[in-house]
Amino acid sequence: MKIEIWSDVMCPFCYIGKRNLESALENFDQKDDLEIIWKSFQLDPNMPETPQGSQAEYLSKNKGLPIQQVEGMMANVTEYAKQIGLDFNLKDAVMVNSFRAHRFIQIAKERGLGDEAEELLFRAYFTEGKNIADEQILKEIATEIGLSEADVQTALQDDHYAYQVKQDIQQAQHLGVRGVPFFVFDNKYAISGAQPVEQFSQTLDKAFSAWKSEAKPKFHVSEGDSCSVENPRGCI
Repeated sequence: MKIEIWSDVMCPFCYIGKRNLESALENFDQKDDLEIIWKSFQLDPNMPETPQGSQAEYLSKNKGLPIQQVEGMMANVTEYAKQIGLDFNLKDAVMVNSFRAHRFIQIAKERGLGDEAEELLFRAYFTEGKNIADEQILKEIATEIGLSEADVQTALQDDHYAYQVKQDIQQAQHLGVRGVPFFVFDNKYAISGAQPVEQFSQTLDKAFSAWKSEAKPKFHVSEGDSCSVENPRGCI
């Protein structure tokens, strides 16, 4: 069963939602029958590709709120993250366009490493204060998850990966997604936002039961003597 997740690397609730889903999966006996697919989404596609001051300054300007209020909001989300084991360091977050990071996610996803790429990009942005648009940072992450530096260059230069990012965003728009994280279970059930672990568990159970009941039955074969194209002499 597929679980599709629309996310932006710069979204704190996407990291929190990821961790809450993972906590729900720890107690889900059928997790080996799940396929998790990360989808790109950009909260601010117009953000420059060069660092733009502190997160507090950026949010204050874009939301029209006093910087003290924004700092209070950041402190609240930091505490929320701490309760589930995440160490946020928002004052050092590098505000930069996330498109290049999403291109990297696409090639990682193609190689079966989408979840690993998401995790390390979240950590780089929210904990380590790294520039997720910087090619060298992306190369370091690539090496850590088992990709090569050449893979990063391909992701940043090949228009195929830019197209994949845009396709994910268009699909989100078609679904009416207005914010992230947004989780879709088997194209039938959805969770919007960083819901509690219990909500993920309930939706997992419901979606999986529906998926399993609709799945085609598998063949159960009792083997006996036979002729096969692989071993025609076995018939003699």
